[in-house]
Amino acid sequence: MKSFRNKVAAITGAGSGIGRALALQLAGQGCALALSDVNAEGLAETVSAARAKGVAVTDAVVDVAQRQQVYDWADASVQAHGGVNLVFNNAGVALGAPISGMSEEDLKWIMDINFWGVVYGTQAFLPHLKASGDGHVINISSVFGIAAIPSQSAYNASKFAVRGFTEALRQELEIEGAPVSATTVHPGGIKTNIARSARFSGQMKDFLGVDEAAGKTSFERLFITTADKAASVILAAVKGNRRRVLIGPDARAIDLMVRLMPERYQQVVSFASKQQKRLAR
Repeated sequence: MKSFRNKVAAITGAGSGIGRALALQLAGQGCALALSDVNAEGLAETVSAARAKGVAVTDAVVDVAQRQQVYDWADASVQAHGGVNLVFNNAGVALGAPISGMSEEDLKWIMDINFWGVVYGTQAFLPHLKASGDGHVINISSVFGIAAIPSQSAYNASKFAVRGFTEALRQELEIEGAPVSATTVHPGGIKTNIARSARFSGQMKDFLGVDEAAGKTSFERLFITTADKAASVILAAVKGNRRRVLIGPDARAIDLMVRLMPERYQQVVSFASKQQKRLAR
């Protein structure tokens, strides 16, 4: 796919962050949009800004953790636009919790959105992408889908799962000779509101020495790449038919560390976390 003009893109989590940036950049390139988010207010703001660029935009309030909602949205999008060429499974949430203090409810919550939301979005749109004759699936994993981090086990699990799912999908599409490709995206720290909407275990205070407010503030300090920059890199990767893309210098550095020290990187991270806990106290 060398151009997005006259194509149709479906985007989850379009109400803010990377999802909004993708929507506006695609609209600027003449791509029609089918947008969804669980936040109706944020979604409406994105829709208004995208329509101002002169492209057709439809929207729906969708909880990606609910399979039927995703499938209904896919069918409605195709009916409204006459087809869909791209799906960006972007919606996601975060959870800070040590495994010993993580509830089953919180684990299910994050997996339902971060992993199953991607599965539902991929499977719901895939037949339509194939029918378009020129389709692409873009699934957002994370640099935490490459390296494991203490207190992020649930997030790691969801994003490692997205990585494996999408890499297998890409291979299956090649075996089929399907007119569809797939790209896995591994962002580093992106300036979005994911930290503010994250869940945070009360046991984080004992585990790493930080309460919820301090933990979220510390997390946000790691956000060094803008959502606009992330969207630009993602769209360039789609045009280049990349299998995977790293976003931000932090993502590239962590990927290199894991490649060079596939086992020892864990010791490095553990040491840094112990130092963080000591300083916090």
